[in-house]
Order: sequence, then C-alpha cells, then structure tokens
Amino acid sequence: MKSNVGTIDRTLRILLGLALIAGAATGVLGAWGWVGVVPLATGIFRFCPAYLPFGLSTCRVKQAD
Repeated sequence: MKSNVGTIDRTLRILLGLALIAGAATGVLGAWGWVGVVPLATGIFRFCPAYLPFGLSTCRVKQAD
C-alpha cells in the first residue's frame, strides 16, 4: 500500500477526525460524528482509497514501485 496522503492533508484529516469524534462523544454532533473515524484512519495510515480511481496523491515525493 503506497502512501498517497501528504503532510498537510494528513494533519487536516487527523484534526477533523478527532474533532468529529469528540463532538460525537460529548453529544454535541450526534451519532453521525462517528464518521470522523474515516478521516482519522486515512490520516494515520497515510492512505486514502478514494484517491486511487482518480490517480490522486498529495505526497510531494514520488515513491518507487
């Protein structure tokens, strides 16, 4: 699995995911806030499956295959 999530993208995903989860845990956002697990996981693993069909990558350095 090649990384396709860059540093800024990764930071934003982790922050958004944590904010959504915190909102859901405190009851501010309701149950839909648990969807924050998705951006949190993609930020932690530096891989976004939604980028694959479009050939997108926010990483600066190209990785060797």
